[in-house]
This record gives sequence, structure tokens and C-alpha cells, in this order.
Amino acid sequence: MSDQGPARRNGGVVRIIEALLFGGRWLLAPLYLAMLVLLALIVARFIVELIHAAPGLIAMSETQVIMATLSLIDLSLTANLIVLVILSGYENFVARITLAEGDRRPEWMGSIDFGGLKLKMLGSITVIAAVHVLRVFLEVRAEPDRVVLYQSGLMLALVLTGLLLALTDRIAGHD
Repeated sequence: MSDQGPARRNGGVVRIIEALLFGGRWLLAPLYLAMLVLLALIVARFIVELIHAAPGLIAMSETQVIMATLSLIDLSLTANLIVLVILSGYENFVARITLAEGDRRPEWMGSIDFGGLKLKMLGSITVIAAVHVLRVFLEVRAEPDRVVLYQSGLMLALVLTGLLLALTDRIAGHD
């Protein structure tokens, strides 16, 4: 009797398990669809913020205009991050997105692997945090010193984490 006897008998079971595991990636699809709802909520919030800020723009101080602008930028960056996660995550973990003829595929779509997705996400989160820290610095008189210090420390930690991730990806050969 050969050593492959049990493997042959279990080959059908192994194929079923592998098919289930591979098919299990579709469990991620509802998460990406739910993120579309989140994206819609952020767009609605952006519109509300814009409508709220627009009428008083002329009467606002420079700092108030900058704060309103930073709020809108923050929402925009967060929306961009959600789109990046939805499209890259779906293409990396579920299936390739096929577009209708004439639809233009963004250059980055389909070319971001998991390592690239991590770096882009961390980069986006760092920029969002930087916008938030800038808002805190603009209102530094209203914030306790401890909050400013924690925000700055968090920003520095995100930058260092991004640098370390980029360095490890470079060392691993995932330029």
C-alpha cells in the first residue's frame, strides 16, 4: 500500500474544505457594501457642514474659516480612505472588479497589493490625524495642554509606524 492512500481518500474532503475557504472570501462583500452606506453618511455630513458654514463665511474670522475648511477636508479624506478600502479590499480579497466598456479604471485600482493597501491606509490615517492635530493647535487656548500633548504624541506614533511599515516592506522586497 502506498503512502498516498489516506491522502487520496481524503482528497475529496480537502477539496471541499479548500472550496469552502476560498468561497468564504465572499463573506467580506457585505462589509464592503456596508462601507458604501458609511460613505453616503459621510457625504451627507459633508453637505450639512458646507451648508452650515457657507452663509456665515464672509463674517467668519480667519481662524473660523480655516477650521470650517479643515472640517470639510477631514471628511473628504475620510471618504477617500473608505473608497480606497472598499475597492482595494474587494479586489485583493474577494474578486477583480470588471467595469463596463468605457468606464475608466483609476490607475491605482488593481495595482495595490495588501502591503500597499496597509501603507496607503496608514498614510491616509496619518494625514487625517494631522488635520485633526492642526485643528487642535488652532484652538490651543481651548484645549488642555495634556490633550495637545497626547494628540502630538499620537501623530508622531502614526508617522513612525508608517515609516517602519514602509521600511519593512522595502526590506521584504515589496517596493
